[in-house]
Amino acid sequence: MVSSCGWIADLAQWVHQVFVVQFDVWVILGFVAQAMFMMRFVVQWIASERVGKSIVPVAFWFFSVAGCALLLVYSLIRKDPVFIAGQALGLIIYFRNLYFIFREKK
Repeated sequence: MVSSCGWIADLAQWVHQVFVVQFDVWVILGFVAQAMFMMRFVVQWIASERVGKSIVPVAFWFFSVAGCALLLVYSLIRKDPVFIAGQALGLIIYFRNLYFIFREKK
């Protein structure tokens, strides 16, 4: 007789494989990178709340570059072509936005 809790054991094994067995310094880098990337939205939200309208502060783009660069390193180490392509393109766009911001301030 097949146990009705077989799927729970399968899920537990999958969680163990993904979050314990594979855990290494690169996973830590990935989590740090994801946190940096998330901070850009926190910064944008706080800045917008302060002025009562949607704005994108320069710090948003710096967090974008930092998070994206770290996620690109992570994806290169993990050899994930979809993630590599997405992060590489994003990095170009974020640097381009910073270029426009600093060119305008001159």
